[in-house]
Amino acid sequence: MAIGEKLAPLLAPRDLILLDGDLGAGKTTFTKGLGKGLGIKRPIKSPTFTIIREYQSGRIPLYHMDVYRLEQGGGDDLGLDEYFNGDGVNVVEWSKFVADQIPANYLRIIFRRDDSKGDNVRTISFDPKGDRFESLTNQLLGELNG
Repeated sequence: MAIGEKLAPLLAPRDLILLDGDLGAGKTTFTKGLGKGLGIKRPIKSPTFTIIREYQSGRIPLYHMDVYRLEQGGGDDLGLDEYFNGDGVNVVEWSKFVADQIPANYLRIIFRRDDSKGDNVRTISFDPKGDRFESLTNQLLGELNG
């Protein structure tokens, strides 16, 4: 949650954050921190069954998508382009299931559980694509390490 909260002030409309990794590794928990950092007061819930949840009450809107249920396809009907080119921050969990619809520039965050080190041990890594997200990642890492 803390990393999501620190990332939030750096984000702008149309930013795309992809959250990938192990089941139960913290993708939705990260998004809760992001929502808090954006000033969203409403509880952030997993969109697993609704696929997309919209939060309009923060500094900028947050569009939280969990496309895990689209493993067999069907993402074409969601209108992702409208979200990606819209007025908010887009967070997509399980992005590999809509890979053909992902723009060229984004920040992918990969979550891994490390059960060998304990029940709640997680590692995350950043994979930025494009100048904006490389700069944003460097700024975030500077704040986290500073």
